[in-house]
Amino acid sequence: MSLLSRSEEIILLAVWRLQADAFGLAIREEVSQVTGRGWTVGALYSPLHRLEGKEFIRSKHGEPENRRGGRRKVYYELTEKGKKALIRVKQVHDAQWVGIPSLSLKFAG
Repeated sequence: MSLLSRSEEIILLAVWRLQADAFGLAIREEVSQVTGRGWTVGALYSPLHRLEGKEFIRSKHGEPENRRGGRRKVYYELTEKGKKALIRVKQVHDAQWVGIPSLSLKFAG
C-alpha cells in the first residue's frame, strides 16, 4: 500500500474528526485551524477528489438549501479503505518515532 501524502492525511483526519459534518467549508476550516495556515479551495478539493478516486472517501449530497440558492452541500465520509490508510500511516509515524531523542524548542533570548 502506498502511503498518503501529508495533505491527504490531514484531510482524511479532518473528515474523520468532523464525521457527519464533513463538508467542504467545515473541512477547510478544520485543516486551516490544525495547520495554522489558510487553505485555498484548490488546495482542499484537489486532494478530496484524489482521495475519492482512490476510494478512501465517498461523497454524498445533502438536501437543497434555500440560503445556498437551492444548492446542496457535498458531504464526505471515510470508507473502510480510508480508515485502513489512516491506521497504516499512523503505524509508520509511530514506528519512526521509536527511539528518537526528545525534541525541544529553545529560543535564544
